[in-house]
Amino acid sequence: MNVSFFIARRYLFSKKSHNAINVISAISVCGIAIATMAMVTVLSVFNGFGGIVEGMFSAFDPNLKISVKQGKVFDYQTAAFEEALQLPGILLISESLEENALFKFEEQQVPVHVKGVSEEFRLMTDMNRLIVDGSFRLREDVVDYTTLGAGLAITLGARPGFINPVEIYAPKRDVRVNLANPSAAFTTGYSQIGGVFSLNQPAYDEQMAIIPIELARELFNYQNEVTSLDIKLTPDASVKRVKREMQRILGDEFIVEDQYEQQRESYRMLQIEKWVTFLILAFILLIAVFNVVGSLSMLIVEKRDDIQSLQNMGASNSLVSRIFLYEGWLITFIGIISGIVLGLILSLLQQHFGLLRLSNTPGAYIIDAYPVIVKVSDLLIVFAVVSVIGLLTVLYPVNNLRKQLGK
Repeated sequence: MNVSFFIARRYLFSKKSHNAINVISAISVCGIAIATMAMVTVLSVFNGFGGIVEGMFSAFDPNLKISVKQGKVFDYQTAAFEEALQLPGILLISESLEENALFKFEEQQVPVHVKGVSEEFRLMTDMNRLIVDGSFRLREDVVDYTTLGAGLAITLGARPGFINPVEIYAPKRDVRVNLANPSAAFTTGYSQIGGVFSLNQPAYDEQMAIIPIELARELFNYQNEVTSLDIKLTPDASVKRVKREMQRILGDEFIVEDQYEQQRESYRMLQIEKWVTFLILAFILLIAVFNVVGSLSMLIVEKRDDIQSLQNMGASNSLVSRIFLYEGWLITFIGIISGIVLGLILSLLQQHFGLLRLSNTPGAYIIDAYPVIVKVSDLLIVFAVVSVIGLLTVLYPVNNLRKQLGK
Protein backbone atom coordinates (compact mmCIF):
# COMPACT_ATOMS: atom_id res chain seq x y z
CA MET A 1 0.00 0.00 0.00
CA ASN A 2 1.13 3.55 -0.70
CA VAL A 3 2.73 4.81 2.54
CA SER A 4 1.53 8.40 2.09
CA PHE A 5 -2.05 7.29 1.46
CA PHE A 6 -1.96 4.87 4.43
CA ILE A 7 -0.81 7.56 6.85
CA ALA A 8 -3.30 10.09 5.41
CA ARG A 9 -6.14 7.65 5.95
CA ARG A 10 -5.04 7.02 9.55
CA TYR A 11 -4.84 10.76 10.19
CA LEU A 12 -8.34 11.28 8.80
CA PHE A 13 -10.10 8.67 10.91
CA SER A 14 -7.96 8.80 14.06
CA LYS A 15 -8.83 11.01 17.01
CA LYS A 16 -6.88 14.29 17.12
CA SER A 17 -5.61 15.92 20.25
CA HIS A 18 -7.52 19.06 19.37
CA ASN A 19 -11.22 18.23 18.91
CA ALA A 20 -11.67 21.36 16.75
CA ILE A 21 -9.80 19.63 13.91
CA ASN A 22 -12.29 16.75 13.96
CA VAL A 23 -15.17 19.21 13.94
CA ILE A 24 -13.73 21.25 11.06
CA SER A 25 -13.03 18.09 9.05
CA ALA A 26 -16.61 16.92 9.58
CA ILE A 27 -17.91 20.36 8.60
CA SER A 28 -15.75 20.24 5.47
CA VAL A 29 -17.20 16.87 4.45
CA CYS A 30 -20.76 18.03 5.19
CA GLY A 31 -20.30 21.31 3.31
CA ILE A 32 -19.01 19.56 0.19
CA ALA A 33 -21.72 16.87 0.47
CA ILE A 34 -24.56 19.40 0.79
CA ALA A 35 -23.29 21.52 -2.10
CA THR A 36 -22.86 18.41 -4.27
CA MET A 37 -26.32 17.16 -3.31
CA ALA A 38 -27.79 20.56 -4.26
CA MET A 39 -26.08 20.40 -7.67
CA VAL A 40 -27.45 16.92 -8.38
CA THR A 41 -31.00 17.75 -7.33
CA VAL A 42 -31.15 21.13 -9.09
CA LEU A 43 -29.84 19.71 -12.37
CA SER A 44 -32.31 16.83 -12.07
CA VAL A 45 -35.22 19.23 -11.53
CA PHE A 46 -34.23 21.29 -14.56
CA ASN A 47 -34.03 18.04 -16.53
CA GLY A 48 -37.55 17.27 -15.33
CA PHE A 49 -38.90 20.61 -16.52
CA GLY A 50 -37.05 20.10 -19.81
CA GLY A 51 -38.68 16.71 -20.19
CA ILE A 52 -42.12 18.23 -19.70
CA VAL A 53 -41.45 20.96 -22.26
CA GLU A 54 -40.05 18.42 -24.70
CA GLY A 55 -43.04 16.14 -24.20
CA MET A 56 -45.52 18.92 -24.84
CA PHE A 57 -43.76 20.17 -27.95
CA SER A 58 -43.30 16.63 -29.24
CA ALA A 59 -47.09 16.31 -29.17
CA PHE A 60 -47.39 19.39 -31.40
CA ASP A 61 -44.22 19.73 -33.47
CA PRO A 62 -43.37 17.29 -36.29
CA ASN A 63 -40.18 15.23 -36.39
CA LEU A 64 -38.95 17.37 -39.28
CA LYS A 65 -40.12 20.69 -40.64
CA ILE A 66 -39.22 22.05 -44.10
CA SER A 67 -39.45 25.80 -44.68
CA VAL A 68 -38.04 28.23 -47.20
CA LYS A 69 -34.95 30.25 -46.21
CA GLN A 70 -36.04 33.46 -47.95
CA GLY A 71 -39.65 34.54 -48.32
CA LYS A 72 -42.74 33.14 -46.66
CA VAL A 73 -44.34 30.48 -48.86
CA PHE A 74 -43.19 27.98 -51.49
CA ASP A 75 -44.65 25.46 -53.90
CA TYR A 76 -43.32 21.98 -53.25
CA GLN A 77 -44.55 20.47 -56.52
CA THR A 78 -41.01 20.11 -57.84
CA ALA A 79 -38.68 17.26 -58.80
CA ALA A 80 -36.38 17.95 -55.83
CA PHE A 81 -39.24 17.65 -53.36
CA GLU A 82 -40.55 14.55 -55.08
CA GLU A 83 -37.16 12.91 -54.52
CA ALA A 84 -36.80 14.21 -50.96
CA LEU A 85 -40.25 13.07 -49.89
CA GLN A 86 -39.56 9.55 -51.15
CA LEU A 87 -36.72 8.99 -48.69
CA PRO A 88 -37.06 5.85 -46.57
CA GLY A 89 -38.32 6.49 -43.06
CA ILE A 90 -40.99 9.08 -43.96
CA LEU A 91 -44.40 8.07 -42.64
CA LEU A 92 -46.63 11.15 -43.03
CA ILE A 93 -46.47 14.55 -44.72
CA SER A 94 -48.70 17.43 -43.63
CA GLU A 95 -49.10 20.83 -45.29
CA SER A 96 -49.03 23.97 -43.18
CA LEU A 97 -49.89 27.56 -44.14
CA GLU A 98 -49.36 30.24 -41.50
CA GLU A 99 -50.43 33.89 -41.69
CA ASN A 100 -51.78 36.70 -39.53
CA ALA A 101 -55.48 37.55 -39.44
CA LEU A 102 -58.09 39.25 -37.30
CA PHE A 103 -60.55 37.14 -35.32
CA LYS A 104 -63.87 38.64 -34.28
CA PHE A 105 -66.28 36.93 -31.91
CA GLU A 106 -69.32 38.95 -30.94
CA GLU A 107 -67.81 42.24 -29.68
CA GLN A 108 -64.22 41.05 -29.23
CA GLN A 109 -61.52 41.54 -31.90
CA VAL A 110 -58.06 39.97 -31.59
CA PRO A 111 -55.11 39.73 -34.02
CA VAL A 112 -54.29 36.03 -34.41
CA HIS A 113 -51.54 33.88 -35.85
CA VAL A 114 -53.48 31.45 -38.05
CA LYS A 115 -52.08 28.00 -38.78
CA GLY A 116 -53.85 26.21 -41.61
CA VAL A 117 -53.18 22.47 -41.62
CA SER A 118 -54.20 19.49 -43.72
CA GLU A 119 -55.98 16.41 -42.39
CA GLU A 120 -52.65 14.59 -41.93
CA PHE A 121 -51.93 16.97 -39.05
CA ARG A 122 -54.43 15.04 -36.95
CA LEU A 123 -52.42 11.82 -37.40
CA MET A 124 -49.06 13.56 -37.05
CA THR A 125 -49.65 15.22 -33.68
CA ASP A 126 -51.12 14.17 -30.38
CA MET A 127 -53.56 17.04 -30.04
CA ASN A 128 -55.74 15.04 -27.65
CA ARG A 129 -53.02 15.54 -25.03
CA LEU A 130 -53.16 19.29 -25.52
CA ILE A 131 -56.93 19.78 -25.79
CA VAL A 132 -58.42 21.28 -22.62
CA ASP A 133 -61.95 21.86 -23.91
CA GLY A 134 -63.94 20.41 -26.81
CA SER A 135 -62.18 18.31 -29.44
CA PHE A 136 -59.77 18.83 -32.30
CA ARG A 137 -61.67 19.17 -35.57
CA LEU A 138 -60.83 20.73 -38.92
CA ARG A 139 -63.65 20.26 -41.44
CA GLU A 140 -66.85 18.23 -41.28
CA ASP A 141 -69.02 18.33 -44.40
CA VAL A 142 -69.24 22.04 -45.24
CA VAL A 143 -68.45 23.31 -41.72
CA ASP A 144 -64.97 24.61 -40.91
CA TYR A 145 -63.71 24.45 -37.33
CA THR A 146 -61.00 26.34 -35.51
CA THR A 147 -59.03 25.19 -32.49
CA LEU A 148 -58.02 28.13 -30.31
CA GLY A 149 -55.15 28.57 -27.89
CA ALA A 150 -56.35 28.73 -24.29
CA GLY A 151 -55.36 32.37 -23.78
CA LEU A 152 -56.88 33.37 -27.12
CA ALA A 153 -60.16 31.65 -26.24
CA ILE A 154 -60.31 33.60 -22.96
CA THR A 155 -59.60 36.89 -24.74
CA LEU A 156 -62.32 36.24 -27.30
CA GLY A 157 -64.71 34.97 -24.66
CA ALA A 158 -65.39 31.92 -26.79
CA ARG A 159 -65.53 28.18 -26.21
CA PRO A 160 -66.69 25.03 -28.00
CA GLY A 161 -70.43 24.61 -28.24
CA PHE A 162 -71.22 28.27 -28.90
CA ILE A 163 -73.63 28.73 -31.79
CA ASN A 164 -72.11 31.90 -33.22
CA PRO A 165 -69.08 31.35 -35.48
CA VAL A 166 -65.78 33.22 -35.34
CA GLU A 167 -65.40 35.81 -38.08
CA ILE A 168 -61.98 35.79 -39.73
CA TYR A 169 -60.67 38.85 -41.55
CA ALA A 170 -57.59 38.25 -43.68
CA PRO A 171 -55.87 41.17 -45.48
CA LYS A 172 -55.81 40.76 -49.27
CA ARG A 173 -52.34 40.58 -50.71
CA ASP A 174 -51.23 43.36 -53.08
CA VAL A 175 -54.40 45.35 -52.40
CA ARG A 176 -54.29 48.91 -51.12
CA VAL A 177 -56.70 49.86 -48.36
CA ASN A 178 -59.53 52.11 -49.52
CA LEU A 179 -60.25 54.45 -46.62
CA ALA A 180 -63.77 54.97 -47.92
CA ASN A 181 -64.41 51.22 -47.78
CA PRO A 182 -61.66 49.52 -45.70
CA SER A 183 -63.57 46.23 -45.47
CA ALA A 184 -62.96 45.71 -49.21
CA ALA A 185 -59.27 45.12 -48.43
CA PHE A 186 -60.08 42.01 -46.36
CA THR A 187 -61.28 38.53 -47.20
CA THR A 188 -63.85 37.29 -44.73
CA GLY A 189 -64.35 33.72 -43.56
CA TYR A 190 -66.31 31.96 -40.83
CA SER A 191 -65.41 29.08 -38.57
CA GLN A 192 -67.07 27.28 -35.68
CA ILE A 193 -65.11 26.71 -32.47
CA GLY A 194 -64.13 23.05 -32.23
CA GLY A 195 -61.74 22.99 -29.29
CA VAL A 196 -59.25 24.80 -27.07
CA PHE A 197 -55.64 23.66 -26.64
CA SER A 198 -52.85 24.62 -24.27
CA LEU A 199 -49.07 24.32 -24.63
CA ASN A 200 -48.34 26.60 -21.67
CA GLN A 201 -46.40 28.83 -24.05
CA PRO A 202 -47.71 32.39 -24.62
CA ALA A 203 -46.72 32.38 -28.30
CA TYR A 204 -49.11 29.48 -28.86
CA ASP A 205 -51.77 29.79 -26.19
CA GLU A 206 -52.45 33.51 -26.61
CA GLN A 207 -51.93 33.97 -30.34
CA MET A 208 -52.50 30.78 -32.34
CA ALA A 209 -55.60 29.34 -33.97
CA ILE A 210 -55.61 26.16 -36.08
CA ILE A 211 -57.94 26.00 -39.10
CA PRO A 212 -58.25 23.76 -42.20
CA ILE A 213 -55.65 24.58 -44.85
CA GLU A 214 -58.41 24.86 -47.47
CA LEU A 215 -59.94 27.74 -45.53
CA ALA A 216 -56.51 29.32 -45.02
CA ARG A 217 -55.78 29.23 -48.76
CA GLU A 218 -59.16 30.72 -49.49
CA LEU A 219 -58.62 33.52 -46.97
CA PHE A 220 -55.06 34.37 -47.99
CA ASN A 221 -55.51 33.73 -51.72
CA TYR A 222 -53.01 30.91 -52.22
CA GLN A 223 -53.23 27.91 -54.53
CA ASN A 224 -50.80 25.11 -53.62
CA GLU A 225 -48.29 27.16 -51.63
CA VAL A 226 -47.33 26.28 -48.06
CA THR A 227 -45.22 27.95 -45.40
CA SER A 228 -43.88 24.60 -44.27
CA LEU A 229 -44.11 20.86 -44.80
CA ASP A 230 -44.38 18.87 -41.57
CA ILE A 231 -42.97 15.35 -41.66
CA LYS A 232 -43.50 12.43 -39.33
CA LEU A 233 -40.95 9.62 -39.43
CA THR A 234 -41.31 5.94 -38.69
CA PRO A 235 -40.27 4.91 -35.15
CA ASP A 236 -37.12 3.16 -36.41
CA ALA A 237 -35.99 6.02 -38.68
CA SER A 238 -32.91 8.11 -37.86
CA VAL A 239 -33.91 11.77 -37.63
CA LYS A 240 -30.34 12.94 -38.23
CA ARG A 241 -29.88 10.75 -41.30
CA VAL A 242 -33.20 11.69 -42.92
CA LYS A 243 -32.62 15.36 -42.15
CA ARG A 244 -29.11 15.26 -43.64
CA GLU A 245 -30.27 13.52 -46.83
CA MET A 246 -33.26 15.83 -47.20
CA GLN A 247 -31.13 18.95 -46.78
CA ARG A 248 -28.68 17.65 -49.38
CA ILE A 249 -31.45 17.07 -51.93
CA LEU A 250 -33.29 20.35 -51.35
CA GLY A 251 -30.18 22.53 -51.20
CA ASP A 252 -29.50 25.78 -49.36
CA GLU A 253 -32.78 27.43 -50.42
CA PHE A 254 -34.68 25.44 -47.81
CA ILE A 255 -34.29 24.80 -44.08
CA VAL A 256 -34.87 21.36 -42.57
CA GLU A 257 -35.33 21.50 -38.79
CA ASP A 258 -35.76 18.78 -36.20
CA GLN A 259 -37.92 19.22 -33.09
CA TYR A 260 -35.10 20.77 -31.06
CA GLU A 261 -34.34 23.34 -33.75
CA GLN A 262 -38.02 24.24 -34.14
CA GLN A 263 -38.09 25.28 -30.47
CA ARG A 264 -34.48 26.40 -30.26
CA GLU A 265 -35.15 29.46 -28.10
CA SER A 266 -37.24 27.60 -25.52
CA TYR A 267 -34.68 24.82 -25.11
CA ARG A 268 -31.77 27.28 -25.09
CA MET A 269 -33.37 29.41 -22.35
CA LEU A 270 -33.97 26.32 -20.23
CA GLN A 271 -30.35 25.22 -20.64
CA ILE A 272 -29.06 28.70 -19.81
CA GLU A 273 -31.10 28.79 -16.61
CA LYS A 274 -29.90 25.30 -15.73
CA TRP A 275 -26.19 26.00 -16.10
CA VAL A 276 -26.29 29.50 -14.58
CA THR A 277 -27.85 27.95 -11.49
CA PHE A 278 -25.15 25.28 -11.57
CA LEU A 279 -22.42 27.96 -11.65
CA ILE A 280 -23.99 29.76 -8.68
CA LEU A 281 -23.94 26.50 -6.74
CA ALA A 282 -20.32 25.96 -7.81
CA PHE A 283 -19.37 29.30 -6.20
CA ILE A 284 -21.16 28.25 -3.02
CA LEU A 285 -19.22 24.99 -3.18
CA LEU A 286 -15.97 26.95 -3.48
CA ILE A 287 -16.73 28.62 -0.15
CA ALA A 288 -17.50 25.25 1.44
CA VAL A 289 -14.26 23.74 0.13
CA PHE A 290 -12.20 26.39 1.89
CA ASN A 291 -13.08 24.60 5.13
CA VAL A 292 -10.72 21.88 3.88
CA VAL A 293 -7.91 24.46 3.79
CA GLY A 294 -8.53 25.32 7.44
CA SER A 295 -8.75 21.67 8.44
CA LEU A 296 -5.48 20.77 6.68
CA SER A 297 -3.65 23.82 8.03
CA MET A 298 -4.61 22.94 11.60
CA LEU A 299 -3.71 19.29 11.06
CA ILE A 300 -0.28 20.26 9.73
CA VAL A 301 0.34 22.35 12.86
CA GLU A 302 -0.76 19.48 15.12
CA LYS A 303 1.40 16.89 13.35
CA ARG A 304 4.67 18.83 13.53
CA ASP A 305 6.19 16.18 15.78
CA ASP A 306 5.06 13.38 13.45
CA ILE A 307 6.56 15.22 10.48
CA GLN A 308 9.87 15.57 12.34
CA SER A 309 9.83 11.85 13.24
CA LEU A 310 9.14 10.85 9.62
CA GLN A 311 12.02 13.02 8.41
CA ASN A 312 14.35 11.49 10.99
CA MET A 313 13.42 8.05 9.67
CA GLY A 314 14.38 9.12 6.15
CA ALA A 315 11.05 10.25 4.71
CA SER A 316 11.50 12.71 1.89
CA ASN A 317 9.80 16.09 1.76
CA SER A 318 7.64 14.95 -1.16
CA LEU A 319 6.38 11.93 0.83
CA VAL A 320 5.42 14.15 3.77
CA SER A 321 3.67 16.60 1.44
CA ARG A 322 1.75 13.79 -0.23
CA ILE A 323 0.39 12.66 3.14
CA PHE A 324 -1.52 15.91 3.61
CA LEU A 325 -2.36 16.12 -0.08
CA TYR A 326 -4.09 12.73 0.17
CA GLU A 327 -5.71 13.85 3.42
CA GLY A 328 -7.36 16.80 1.66
CA TRP A 329 -8.36 14.68 -1.30
CA LEU A 330 -9.93 12.05 0.98
CA ILE A 331 -12.05 14.73 2.68
CA THR A 332 -13.10 16.04 -0.74
CA PHE A 333 -13.96 12.65 -2.22
CA ILE A 334 -15.91 11.52 0.85
CA GLY A 335 -17.95 14.72 0.54
CA ILE A 336 -18.45 14.21 -3.20
CA ILE A 337 -19.58 10.59 -2.96
CA SER A 338 -21.84 11.35 0.01
CA GLY A 339 -23.36 14.32 -1.82
CA ILE A 340 -24.02 12.37 -5.00
CA VAL A 341 -25.60 9.49 -3.06
CA LEU A 342 -27.78 11.89 -1.05
CA GLY A 343 -28.71 13.78 -4.21
CA LEU A 344 -29.73 10.55 -5.94
CA ILE A 345 -31.80 9.44 -2.94
CA LEU A 346 -33.54 12.83 -2.69
CA SER A 347 -34.19 12.92 -6.45
CA LEU A 348 -35.62 9.41 -6.49
CA LEU A 349 -37.85 10.17 -3.49
CA GLN A 350 -39.12 13.29 -5.25
CA GLN A 351 -39.64 11.34 -8.46
CA HIS A 352 -41.72 8.63 -6.82
CA PHE A 353 -43.46 10.45 -3.97
CA GLY A 354 -43.52 14.12 -5.03
CA LEU A 355 -42.28 15.46 -1.67
CA LEU A 356 -41.86 19.05 -2.87
CA ARG A 357 -45.06 20.30 -4.49
CA LEU A 358 -45.58 23.27 -6.77
CA SER A 359 -48.88 24.16 -5.16
CA ASN A 360 -51.12 22.96 -2.37
CA THR A 361 -54.06 23.18 -4.77
CA PRO A 362 -54.32 20.03 -6.95
CA GLY A 363 -54.58 20.81 -10.66
CA ALA A 364 -53.33 24.40 -10.29
CA TYR A 365 -50.44 23.53 -12.65
CA ILE A 366 -50.01 20.89 -15.31
CA ILE A 367 -47.98 18.96 -12.72
CA ASP A 368 -48.47 18.93 -8.95
CA ALA A 369 -44.86 18.30 -7.84
CA TYR A 370 -41.43 19.31 -9.06
CA PRO A 371 -40.45 16.94 -11.90
CA VAL A 372 -37.15 15.08 -11.67
CA ILE A 373 -35.05 13.31 -14.30
CA VAL A 374 -31.60 12.08 -13.25
CA LYS A 375 -29.03 11.94 -16.05
CA VAL A 376 -25.72 10.09 -15.77
CA SER A 377 -24.01 12.84 -17.77
CA ASP A 378 -25.00 15.40 -15.12
CA LEU A 379 -23.64 13.19 -12.34
CA LEU A 380 -20.33 12.91 -14.18
CA ILE A 381 -20.19 16.69 -14.68
CA VAL A 382 -20.93 17.32 -11.00
CA PHE A 383 -18.28 14.78 -9.97
CA ALA A 384 -15.69 16.34 -12.29
CA VAL A 385 -16.38 19.96 -11.30
CA VAL A 386 -16.44 19.31 -7.55
CA SER A 387 -13.32 17.14 -7.81
CA VAL A 388 -11.35 19.79 -9.69
CA ILE A 389 -12.40 22.55 -7.28
CA GLY A 390 -11.57 20.39 -4.29
CA LEU A 391 -8.23 19.14 -5.63
CA LEU A 392 -7.04 22.60 -6.62
CA THR A 393 -8.03 24.09 -3.26
CA VAL A 394 -6.10 21.43 -1.35
CA LEU A 395 -2.90 22.41 -3.16
CA TYR A 396 -2.68 25.72 -1.27
CA PRO A 397 -1.86 24.43 2.25
CA VAL A 398 0.21 21.58 0.82
CA ASN A 399 2.39 23.99 -1.17
CA ASN A 400 2.89 26.09 1.96
CA LEU A 401 4.02 22.94 3.80
CA ARG A 402 6.38 22.04 0.94
CA LYS A 403 8.00 25.46 1.13
CA GLN A 404 8.46 25.17 4.91
CA LEU A 405 10.02 21.72 4.59
CA GLY A 406 12.41 23.01 1.94
CA LYS A 407 13.90 25.62 4.26
